[in-house]
Amino acid sequence: MPPTGGTGPPRRCLRANIAVRADPAARRGDRQRFLVPVDPTTVRRVAYANVNGLRIGYDLVGAGDRTWVLTLGGRFPRRTAGVTELAEALAAQGGRVLLWDRPNSGESDLCLTGPSEPRMQADTLAALLTHLDLGPAVLAGATVGTHISLLTAAHHPEVTAGLALWWISGGVPGLMVLGNAYYTATITAAWTSGMAAVAALPEWAPLVERDAGNRERLLAQDRDEFLDTMQRWMAAYGPKPGEVVPGLPVELARSVRVPALIFRSGSSDPFHPRATSEALAGLLPGARLVEPPWGDREYLERQAEMAATGSLFVRWPLLAPALGSWASEVGG
Repeated sequence: MPPTGGTGPPRRCLRANIAVRADPAARRGDRQRFLVPVDPTTVRRVAYANVNGLRIGYDLVGAGDRTWVLTLGGRFPRRTAGVTELAEALAAQGGRVLLWDRPNSGESDLCLTGPSEPRMQADTLAALLTHLDLGPAVLAGATVGTHISLLTAAHHPEVTAGLALWWISGGVPGLMVLGNAYYTATITAAWTSGMAAVAALPEWAPLVERDAGNRERLLAQDRDEFLDTMQRWMAAYGPKPGEVVPGLPVELARSVRVPALIFRSGSSDPFHPRATSEALAGLLPGARLVEPPWGDREYLERQAEMAATGSLFVRWPLLAPALGSWASEVGG
């Protein structure tokens, strides 16, 4: 479980010091926000919230009655190309969209606790929605963001109005690639060279370089405890009988009864297998399986263009019509 309470970060949850442009009238220490024009139909509120002892960076796009949350995978920040554009499209349909940086990504704090990283992030999302009084919300996302959304729905149904999922990570190759991508370099650096080498890795350096104190805290980590955490988090991605999505046993998945829209994965995609999307749709009682608004090789093509575009998500705004139509129909 993530840390709770307190006025500062608990042990192993490392604070990131982010420069904030704030409305002078905002209340200090809890939420700081200002208005940024997006277009004539939407307003983005940029803010930070302190939840579970963590400082979480987030944006609110739009001011409609239906609340959406967009959750990414990898360690991509919330403003990666295509994500804000999808939020603006949903806001233009009368929505209010929460974009947030998960702990260990973007402008949010580092946190090294919990049975798995997605579970820690799911608990943080539930606390954030409660703190901001935004729930229940439609939890939407892709890749590992689907895991976080599902775990939030399963363990925190009070903040969940629905689910909208695409590019659902799964299958033996897909999950083993995930565990390797997230943790192998970190474990190897800590094991062979120590915590200074971890702090220099590309996945951690941007987070700790914002604040010298964060670097000091990371360097002060007990190496063996840190390795235990990273290995536990890596093992959590291991394929297990009775789990279509890691950390979500079949019976727990069947208890998630909110409406769910699942976009079928491409048959060409080894990281988000079609079989995983179809199996999950068969497990969730309120699920509807639909075709995505792009071709079979969408993920592979966006991956191939990543060096040029800087984002896997540039075509996500194509999802907006289907998402809005479904939400209006089911009342999410």
